[in-house]
Amino acid sequence: MKLSDAVSAQTSLVQRLLDGVSTIGADPPGITRDAYGRGENEAVGLIAEAGRALGLAASFDAGANLSLRWASGRDAPPVLIGSHLDSIVQGGNFDGAAGVIAGIGAVAALQAAGIAPRRDIEVLALRCEESVWFGLGLIGSRCLLAGLPEGALELRHARSGLTLAQSIDSCGGDSARLRENTPLRDPRSLGAYLEVHIEQAPQLIEAGAPVAVCLANPGNVRHPFIRITGEDAHTGLPHRFRHDAPLAGADLSLALERMWLEEEAQGRFMAVTIGRFHTPSARHSMTAVSGGFELSLDLRAYSADHLVALEKRLGEIAAEVAARRKVEIVLGERSAAAPGPMDPDILKGLSAAAVRMGIAAPPLNSPGTHDANNFVASGVPVGMLLVRNQNGSHNPYEAMDTPDLMAAIGVLAEYLAA
Repeated sequence: MKLSDAVSAQTSLVQRLLDGVSTIGADPPGITRDAYGRGENEAVGLIAEAGRALGLAASFDAGANLSLRWASGRDAPPVLIGSHLDSIVQGGNFDGAAGVIAGIGAVAALQAAGIAPRRDIEVLALRCEESVWFGLGLIGSRCLLAGLPEGALELRHARSGLTLAQSIDSCGGDSARLRENTPLRDPRSLGAYLEVHIEQAPQLIEAGAPVAVCLANPGNVRHPFIRITGEDAHTGLPHRFRHDAPLAGADLSLALERMWLEEEAQGRFMAVTIGRFHTPSARHSMTAVSGGFELSLDLRAYSADHLVALEKRLGEIAAEVAARRKVEIVLGERSAAAPGPMDPDILKGLSAAAVRMGIAAPPLNSPGTHDANNFVASGVPVGMLLVRNQNGSHNPYEAMDTPDLMAAIGVLAEYLAA
C-alpha cells in the first residue's frame, strides 16, 4: 500500500482516539484533564491501549511517562515522538493530545504500508506539561532529562494538594529515583525528538495552510506568585496617603505591556502574559483599599540573551513601580525554560517530506513553549510540526480539523519512512 493511502486509512483510528480523549475530563464548556490525576491517567490508559493494539511495547518511567516502543531489532538511537495529555482547567481537547495521537497514527500508517523501522520508534505521552497544576510546566520531560529544579518535588498540586513527589508515586512513578537528579534517558542515546502540536496563533489560518514546519519555540521566565504588599485602608483615603497594592499591580502590568510593544517595534519578538490578577479572595471588598495583591507572569522570547535582557527590565520596572506606589513587590518563585530552535537537518527533512506528500507546510515560529524545548536544551535533535487551529489554545474552543491533523501525520510518516 502506498504510504499516502496508508495514512488516509488511519483516519478512523485517529478520529476514534480524538473522540475518546474528548470524553475524558469533560468540564463544560471545555476539558479538564488534571495532571497526575484522573483525567490524565484515563487518557494515558486510552493511548496505552491503542499502542498495544499496534503491537507496541508499553512501559512507564520514574516520572510516570508512557513510552510505546516499536522495536526495530537494530542497535541505533531511537526516534521519539511525543507530546502531553493533560490540559489546563476548562481548556480545549487538542492541545497536547493531538500530538500523542499523531504519533500513534504515523506508526499505524507505516505498519499498514509495510515499512519496517530502521531504528526503534517510540511514542511518548509525557506527564504534566501544563504549569497550571504545580506552578511549573514541562514536568514529564523535565523528569526524563533531569531538568527538575530544586524543590520541585515538594510543589503542591492545585487541586489535590498532594506534593509532586506524592502525585508521581500515586501514578506508578518513582520520586526517589527522580531525587537522584540524573537523566532517566541519556540524551546522547536518543536519535531525535519529534512533536506535533496545534498552532497557538492563527498564522496558519492566515497562510491558508494545514501544517507548518516549526522553526523555533520561545523560552520563558515565569513567576507564578508575584506578591505586592501595601496597606489596607478605607476607600475614602486620599491618594497621597495610599499604599495601593491593586493599582501597583495594574501599573506593573501596563508597564510590561509597554515594554512588549517597544521590543516588537524593534523586531525583537516576545510576549507578556498576566495569568492571575487578584486581591486576596478571603478579604477583598468594595469598601476597602487592599493592601495585598497577587499576579502571575510569563515572559517569553526566542533567544537566551533576549530573555536575560527582559528579566533585567522586569526587575527595573518592578522597583520603579514599588517606589512610586509605596508598596513592596516580591517576584517570588521563578521557573524558566530555554528557547528551542529546531535542528536544521530535521527542518529540511520535514519540509522535503511535505513537498513529497504534496502538503503545504510553510516555516513558522511557534508562540508556545513545549516539551521539545527541554530536549533541545539537552542536546537532542528536535523537529516540530504545527497544525492549523482556528481559535488558538488554552481555551474551550480549540478548532483543529481532523483532515489537518492527518496532513501532519502524513508529513511525519513520510519523514520517518525516509
